[in-house]
Amino acid sequence: MTPNLQTDENLHRLEEFLDHWFDNQLESNPAVVSVERVAPSRRWFVRLEGNEKDFTTVRFELGQRTLFFEAYVMPWPIDNEVEFFAHLLRRNHRLYGAKFSVGDEDGIYLEGHVDNSLVNSGELDRVLGSIYVWIEQFFRPALRIGFSSYFS
Repeated sequence: MTPNLQTDENLHRLEEFLDHWFDNQLESNPAVVSVERVAPSRRWFVRLEGNEKDFTTVRFELGQRTLFFEAYVMPWPIDNEVEFFAHLLRRNHRLYGAKFSVGDEDGIYLEGHVDNSLVNSGELDRVLGSIYVWIEQFFRPALRIGFSSYFS
């Protein structure tokens, strides 16, 4: 199979756009405290400073068709597992373009995908802002349910 040169060219342009956008966020967005690029891969790590959760790192990975994003939220709960996961599933029902999930090492993540054709400044603002807001809104209630023995 021969590589699709147009696809490679488009991916390269999108990669350059993302580099610029992330650099701009670091300069202009007070919640963004660092951006790291893992070259030559198409991965970026954006560290956000929050109030409810001190810091959240969001991994963005540019693939052939989509821009994947993922943020670690917390470890597997030690208390009230059924109530904890019911809480997250109810939150998933309200989310747009992302979902809470369980990672391979049993961590709780917030993740999603954006079709590469839809990646622009507005969509990236929506994604990063949504991740920030949702973790700020849902972190403490989930923590109180899944780790209630620490709060007694």
